[in-house]
Amino acid sequence: MNHEVNEKGQLLIGQVPAADLAEQYGTPLYVYDVGEIRQKARAFVETFKKNDVPAQVAYASKAFSSVAMLQVANQEGLSLDVVSEGELHTALEAGFPVEKIHMHGNNKSIRELEMAVEHEIGCIVVDNFYEIELLHSILQEQNKEMDVLLRVTPGIEAHTHDYILTGQEDSKFGFDLSSGQAEEAFMKVQEDANIRLAGLHCHIGSQIFETSGFEMATRKLFTTLNDWRDRHGYEATVLNLGGGFGIQYTKEDEPLELDQYAHALIREVKNLSSQYDYPMPEIWIEPGRAIVGEAGTTIYTIGSIKEVPDVRTYVSVDGGMTDNIRPALYQAKYEAALVEKMDQTPEKEYSIAGKCCESGDMLIWDVALPTVEHGDRLAVFSTGAYGYAMANNYNRFQKAAVVFVEDGKHQLVVRRESYQEMTRLDLSYEK
Repeated sequence: MNHEVNEKGQLLIGQVPAADLAEQYGTPLYVYDVGEIRQKARAFVETFKKNDVPAQVAYASKAFSSVAMLQVANQEGLSLDVVSEGELHTALEAGFPVEKIHMHGNNKSIRELEMAVEHEIGCIVVDNFYEIELLHSILQEQNKEMDVLLRVTPGIEAHTHDYILTGQEDSKFGFDLSSGQAEEAFMKVQEDANIRLAGLHCHIGSQIFETSGFEMATRKLFTTLNDWRDRHGYEATVLNLGGGFGIQYTKEDEPLELDQYAHALIREVKNLSSQYDYPMPEIWIEPGRAIVGEAGTTIYTIGSIKEVPDVRTYVSVDGGMTDNIRPALYQAKYEAALVEKMDQTPEKEYSIAGKCCESGDMLIWDVALPTVEHGDRLAVFSTGAYGYAMANNYNRFQKAAVVFVEDGKHQLVVRRESYQEMTRLDLSYEK
């Protein structure tokens, strides 16, 4: 992992010293290199354009949603995935084009579906039979029509370098292909005059470093679509192959270049379209982490240092599981550096502890660093996805601020939460 460093040995983010950002905005602090976000988005978008393939690259906003982030996504020509009323509200506040918004979710509420229909968003990814009934009623009531995709589980699960082929996939999402659920949903939607079925959607996993799983899923979806064409005369115009493209968290991670994922999908869809003599559908994908993950860095200030003789040295920072719950939740691994000692040789291993009142609040168990001192600033890399998005107020800590940096300029895009804002919903109790 290469990081930009100036002649003083200081970490630079978007050409700005990370220490200066910490000094001005305080810590913990999420910092995003907007130039890197744009580069990742363009890697997908331009690959489809160069191959003259109709496509939508939909940013999965669950990875990191804020008004500023969605404005950047719109500037880069992305579409948008939302999974809640709150994410849809954020998109509307950002002025995101409604026709490019897709709504996901395994338990969409009546209000969420009503909101999606009222604003005439581009597509709803239908997840279950109950949702079909709700959507039918809402569309009839509002006298509107809506494009939908059916989310199906193709029986393929992928993670990093591994993928497995299963029969009936055990998932809370979507209609199972092998059991006939998907076809039953297909028939219900086809019979509904207010619902326009654009095609199929699947999502096979996350942090995937190979293309094999995507190719297998594409083949299973094409087999289904070809069967439906033969028996029902239906032809899909959209094939949404989901996201899950891997990023680099540590030196051990070796993800593909983003355009390689796009090229593999294009090649497979083209081959299958030719094989089945099937009209080439528009390809949709849903990168989230792949666009913002590596672009984000969290900066902390180091406080206490505890030496446990012959065991380890704990270095505590002024954040932790409140701004990055992933290590505590599923043992996610990260790399880190001292932002003003980038040119110094690491001398020993430290364990980076958060300040929450939990023994499991550990950000990194072992990381080699130069000699650590109280007040040093620590940067944890590749925190752009699911850091701010999953932030919480455990121990009544404030949610951290977010800063965007681009071309040597920086701008606050999410204020640090105040204590007054934290307690604004609290009410007094009088006996």
